[in-house]
Amino acid sequence: MVKERTRILVVGGGYVGMYTALRLQRKLKAELRRGEIEITVVTPDPYMTYQPFLPEAAAGSISPRHVVVPLRRVLDHCRVVIGEATSIDHAARTVTVTTLASADAGRAELLGYDELVLAPGSVARTLPLPGLAEYGIGFKTVEEAIGLRNHVIEQMDIASSTRDPAIRDAALTFVFVGGGYAGVEALGELEDMARYAARYYHNVRAEDMKWILVEASDRILPEVGAEMGRYTVTQLRRRNIQVLLGTRLESCADRVAVLSDGQRFPTRTVVWTAGVKPHPLLAATDLPLTDRGRLRCTAQLTVEGVEHAWGAGDAAAVPDVTAAEPGTLTAPNAQHAVRQARVLGDNLVHALRGEPLETYAHAYTGSVASLGLHKGVAQVYGRRLKGYPAWFMHRVYHLSRVPTVNRKARVLAEWILSGLFKREIVSLGSLEHPRAEFELAAGGKHPHDPKGSS
Repeated sequence: MVKERTRILVVGGGYVGMYTALRLQRKLKAELRRGEIEITVVTPDPYMTYQPFLPEAAAGSISPRHVVVPLRRVLDHCRVVIGEATSIDHAARTVTVTTLASADAGRAELLGYDELVLAPGSVARTLPLPGLAEYGIGFKTVEEAIGLRNHVIEQMDIASSTRDPAIRDAALTFVFVGGGYAGVEALGELEDMARYAARYYHNVRAEDMKWILVEASDRILPEVGAEMGRYTVTQLRRRNIQVLLGTRLESCADRVAVLSDGQRFPTRTVVWTAGVKPHPLLAATDLPLTDRGRLRCTAQLTVEGVEHAWGAGDAAAVPDVTAAEPGTLTAPNAQHAVRQARVLGDNLVHALRGEPLETYAHAYTGSVASLGLHKGVAQVYGRRLKGYPAWFMHRVYHLSRVPTVNRKARVLAEWILSGLFKREIVSLGSLEHPRAEFELAAGGKHPHDPKGSS
């Protein structure tokens, strides 16, 4: 195929990065064995996070280690570099990478490549709101999901151990900003978990807690359709969850959530899930970008007007050739990312072999969302499901999509065990400050919050 070793560099270890590298090592097995191809994956974490399982991990239905896929095990024929790509000079075919070793040495490393797959994904889209940086909690990584679980249980502990009504009210008020998948599923699962945990507190009842969902638009879960969105609002309100549509968070300074409609909620919990934006790495490249900062790509998943560069996923603006209106882009979701990675890997192999490229064409098949244990909504191939059937469909679909048989078996086993035994309601907030106890014993300064994340 090639006479000299071709260096393929994959930037990002998420859906697109992992699945593309997996596809490449399968398609180029013979070339890798002969040393004609080298595949390098640069990623800040040594694992890929299956984000649809984050709400269940936060609720305790799945162990955190089963939500992630270790890249070194899956990509055993690739070189995995744990580091942060900070800039890309495609004209010189180099990427600047900061690793743990280079950070200690005070200098970055340069990695050369012949073919670039740029898939850094997205980051949380935040606003310059007072108090958000100090008190806001994200929900995009497994660390944030488990931290939020610990935090919610700690707030129940605080409310149970205080006689101050103001502290108790703030501890039991939970504000979620954003009515998309992340916000609604996280709220539904955590409210379900907290409602169950309340039975083990002698002075905290489920009715004492306030759960508030703030959404700037006039609907939630737009992916499942308007009708199912209205059904979701009705179901959440029946659980005494306040759903505030057409409302924005204006401030959360001093642990007080101030909304655009004038309402004020003293709270120790503000979860921010109001959308994502392209990874800032894209701005540090010489590749073409759209007005919204996404990588400008073709339907063949090449970077528009540039050779030897490829892109897909949240960071890429890929034309949707199945849409009725020209100029429509594919939605930045996991369904497209996984399928784009497969086509991208195949097209990269085609390009190396001088074969024609395929066009990415995939019609959106539908959406599923969990609202807690045995509760959900779904719209699949035009059919609408509610309640238990939708929740079951949600689990079946994502179990089929989670990578590797190993992870599928572990997740299924945990679901079976959680159905047979009671939920765990233990907070392990001390994991976030593992050295606090030793530092105190060794005569160090007493930390402000030695045991938890509150």
